[in-house]
Amino acid sequence: METPLKRISYAQILTKYQETDAAFDDDLGQAQRELQALKNHISEQSKENFILERDVRYLDGRIALLIMNRMQLDDPQFKDSDPDAEPTDRPILLEERKLQLYSNLFFLLQSEPRHIATLSRLVGIAEIDTLLQTVMFTLYGNQYDSREEHLLLSMFQLVLAHQFETATDFGNLLRANTPVSRMMTTYTRRGPGQAYLKNLLTELVSKLIKHKTLNLEINPLRVHEQVLEETQQHDEEGNGNDSGGGGFKPIKPVLTMEESMEIPAVQQLITPRIAMLKQIADSFLNTIIASLDDVPYGIRWICKQIKGLSQRKYPEATDWEICSLIGGFFMLRYTNPAIVTPSAFMSVPEAPQKCPRRTLTLLAKMLQNLSNKPSHQKEPFMSPLADWAEKNKGRIKKFYWDLCEVGDFYDSLELDQYVALSKKDMKIQITINEIFNMHELLHKHRGVLATSEETQMRHLMSSLGEPLPQVPRNLNRKMELALFSRWETKIQDPTEFLQQSTATATGVQEQQSTELQYLEAKSIFVTLMRRFPGYLKPKPGEGLDLMRFLDRVSGAREEDVKRKVRRVTELLGNLAQLGFVSPETGYRRFIKDVQQEIAHLGDTKANVNREMKSLQEVLSTISEHNEYLRSQLETYKAYLANVRRQTAGGSSQPGGSPGKEGKHSNSNGHSTRSRNPLRSGNSLPFKDSPFSSSKGFAQATVPTHRFSHSNLDKDRIISESRIPEHRRPNVYIAISSPSPGMFLVSFELKGREAPFLEIDLRLDDLLEKQEDGMKSLDVECVVFHVPSFVKLLNKYFLKR
Repeated sequence: METPLKRISYAQILTKYQETDAAFDDDLGQAQRELQALKNHISEQSKENFILERDVRYLDGRIALLIMNRMQLDDPQFKDSDPDAEPTDRPILLEERKLQLYSNLFFLLQSEPRHIATLSRLVGIAEIDTLLQTVMFTLYGNQYDSREEHLLLSMFQLVLAHQFETATDFGNLLRANTPVSRMMTTYTRRGPGQAYLKNLLTELVSKLIKHKTLNLEINPLRVHEQVLEETQQHDEEGNGNDSGGGGFKPIKPVLTMEESMEIPAVQQLITPRIAMLKQIADSFLNTIIASLDDVPYGIRWICKQIKGLSQRKYPEATDWEICSLIGGFFMLRYTNPAIVTPSAFMSVPEAPQKCPRRTLTLLAKMLQNLSNKPSHQKEPFMSPLADWAEKNKGRIKKFYWDLCEVGDFYDSLELDQYVALSKKDMKIQITINEIFNMHELLHKHRGVLATSEETQMRHLMSSLGEPLPQVPRNLNRKMELALFSRWETKIQDPTEFLQQSTATATGVQEQQSTELQYLEAKSIFVTLMRRFPGYLKPKPGEGLDLMRFLDRVSGAREEDVKRKVRRVTELLGNLAQLGFVSPETGYRRFIKDVQQEIAHLGDTKANVNREMKSLQEVLSTISEHNEYLRSQLETYKAYLANVRRQTAGGSSQPGGSPGKEGKHSNSNGHSTRSRNPLRSGNSLPFKDSPFSSSKGFAQATVPTHRFSHSNLDKDRIISESRIPEHRRPNVYIAISSPSPGMFLVSFELKGREAPFLEIDLRLDDLLEKQEDGMKSLDVECVVFHVPSFVKLLNKYFLKR
């Protein structure tokens, strides 16, 4: 029995949009509606461009097949080749039923992030990288699509909530090299994150690496080695100075860092280097802090989750301890790798030389030490830079706190999910091995992922059966997998999403966790404050009175408002009993969080206006591309017609026909039945194609080649026949080419004037079937062997 799902009609979807518009009829709401209209226009234009690009690719493929067919015929080796021979690199073809099941599976994985969140906790380190590749860059591969980005961030919320829920020590949170930490690092490698790093660091790093010989090493042991090398080099140049020259006296080699630091020549080099490092670090830190508004939303939202989870799970944790966690993600796992290896992040075209590379490493250590409180026991040579870190602690703390000041996306994700219902072209680009690997992981952990027999995941796992093995690299082709559900899609409102997400993340089934209740209460309160901004005015000299505001709002006539007031009052009571909020302090912390969300809405309006301006430029570009694609499509149509004329004409070749030759057939006035047997293939059907004439072949009088059934059977051109055996000697197959590349195949019975079956074919359709490894062409009464049939058409109809 399948899990019952909430049914949503089209009228309900419209009502949902109308309710949302009515609820937020402020300036922000109006700007958001205008932005959404612009996005819809872009989506429509992009979809039209996609269709045009698909048609151009279709024509391009047809042209390539016809040209290749011509080239193979000109190759002497091809003339004697076996049409039944199997190519060694034939692509793997999934049967239609299994392909549909995989479409259902990946739609479920994409739209319900809890499955991937759970799976990421179950797999080992050896498996996580392959899983992350599929999740980050395939399943949620459209990195600028808000729905996919928000679903991916929802998955992160579940993973992080579980990590905090199961942690036993605050000091070990997000530190070890676990699947969760690898997941966070991989997320930063997506397009928006990489674009930010490139814009942030290119100028700074480029200036630094220009000074290829600028040595800012401050490790006394390494500096001592440098001094010794310079002294030895000076002696070898023949100065004969026993003191070593250059003002340096002979130095006895030492082994400890403390001893080397006591040498005046070493101190003389290190002191100005420390000053210069501080100066360069200031420029890096200033640039990072100034880039706050450019940090991708997803990176900031993850920082916000780390901060919020830390404060709620560990209320005794200090601000600096929480900053350390945020810095561990933002600086250690995100920014610093791009500083240390800038060429890997496309900040600079080539790897830095030895000296600037070491300088970049020291700078990264300085930036990380801002939030780590290092003891310098492992690297005592960094201790002279401690005063720089101490001086900038306040700045970095404010930056990390400001980094977390972004709004949540639950409302917009809900609308995105509704919009997704109307999408008919949800697809992902995925390789065969990515499909098989995901199937294998899900099958391996199906006992945890699908505990109930009634879950959609269990149904899909049972239907798919055992996973297939990985294929060799040369067969691991990329394919376009359509995403759709075999079940009606359930759209969750933000509260439902939070309830399900937190229950899944923490393992709580019967009772909501405190984290969920807090988020839900905050979400409801922000909604009410946006809807009734006039009720927010506090009494003179007083702050916001939470209960007074709820009391005023409860007098509203709308039933949904009263329901929200009752729900948020219940949640606040539960949170107070759990010690999560305090009525004695006037719910101070809760009000502060709510006010931060409200304050963010003002920034949101400015961001919406900026985004609208940017999207208008995008729309202009897309529209120009649309015009280009239309002209390109017309060019390809003409080119295809020309290729057909040049390579697949209708001229007859004399001699060698197994049947009667030279006879012409005219089917005017015949009662015919015409069908296209290629409709079930991947190509466009002939009669429905926008690229060919809709006129029937029967109106033309053209040369015809006639072949007996027995001869085609003997030559293995007919691989299967449904014609009764006693009739086969009287059956002839007549083939004509009314126009280049087009063929009319007529089945005639001796003694009858009209053919009992006519079909129309295109050479490029047959070539595509052959390319895809489909050897059979079923035309009702017989099954043609495609490679042999193509060879027959080439022999009698191809221009020489």
